[in-house]
Formats: sequence, C-alpha cells, structure tokens
Amino acid sequence: MHLTPREEERVLLHGAAELARRRLARGARLGATEAIALVCDEICELAWDGLDLDDVVRRAREVVGPGQLVEGVPAAVPSLQVEALFPHGTTLVHVDRPFGPPSADGPGAVRPAPGTVELAPGRVRSGVVLRNEGEQAVWVTSHVPLDRLNRRLRVDVDDGTDPAHLRLDLPAGTALRVEAGASRGATAVHLGGAR
Repeated sequence: MHLTPREEERVLLHGAAELARRRLARGARLGATEAIALVCDEICELAWDGLDLDDVVRRAREVVGPGQLVEGVPAAVPSLQVEALFPHGTTLVHVDRPFGPPSADGPGAVRPAPGTVELAPGRVRSGVVLRNEGEQAVWVTSHVPLDRLNRRLRVDVDDGTDPAHLRLDLPAGTALRVEAGASRGATAVHLGGAR
C-alpha cells in the first residue's frame, strides 16, 4: 500500500491515540505525547463527521480530563493545532488550553519578570485590515507572512506595503481570529532581512 506523507502522519497519529485509549482503559494516566495524540485524533474524526469548527474545538477540550493526566501536562501543553479534513476542505484547528488551565506554580509555570518587552524593536509597522470572505473563521498566527494566508482572507495595507513583507505584530505562538464574513483591523510588523 502506498501512502502519501499526510496519510502516513494520520496513521501514526491514530496509532499513538490507540495507545492512549489502551492506557486509559486500564486506568493509567497519560503523558503529554499520548494525550495530544488522542485529542488530535478525535479532532480529525469529528471534522471528518462534518461537525462545525467551533463544536470540534469545544468537544476537543472534553476528550481528556485533568484526572487522566500525569502532573504538569496542562502547563506543558498550553495549546495544540492539527490540520483536519472537513467536508469543505482542510482547516487548521487550534485548541487553546486543551487540558484545562495549568496550575499557577506547577511544572512549566511561566514567571515573567517585571516590566515589558518590546516586540521587534525598531521595526516599521503598518496598519492592516483582514477581511474574511469565507464561510469559516480563520486564525492568523504570529509569524506567517501576510501573503501566505488562507485564500479567503484578504489583506488591505494602509500604506501600500506588499503583504509579503509583513506579519502580524503579535507575540510568538499567538494568533488572531477573523470571523467568517467579518473584517478585523490589526497592526503588522515589517519583516527583516534582504528583500
């Protein structure tokens, strides 16, 4: 049997999820890897069944309860993302806090120092408007060049800068959601390096 790389990844994900199901069946707790695999496998199946994206995200948070995890997993996994095949096509599903909120001082806790950190200091910024002309909400992550977004998302730059030279001015690992049929203003930062 010949599988595409994407199909191979899906089979591997399912295998890890089955390991998680076996561990849960015998009362064992899950570590981060198998918990992530189980939730991602469920997301892919819910998408395949045609559930709405918001329902998939809501149900993904219910797959594994805190009592089924080894200590520290909620802190170690603040979010997860998986590409899932819906009837309308592939969508990146982002689930924030898939295992609930982490304890304030548990393993992996972040203890920020006082003060603020400037993001991309000295870089030029431009105002942008993101218009979602599609039928599903679209998330734009922090470091994606604005010319590589979902084809249903239009980008208008207030100063005429080429979107290929911009990314959203967001902290690393965060994203901005643009609802279906909606427009959302944001600030973009100019990319560094040679053009």
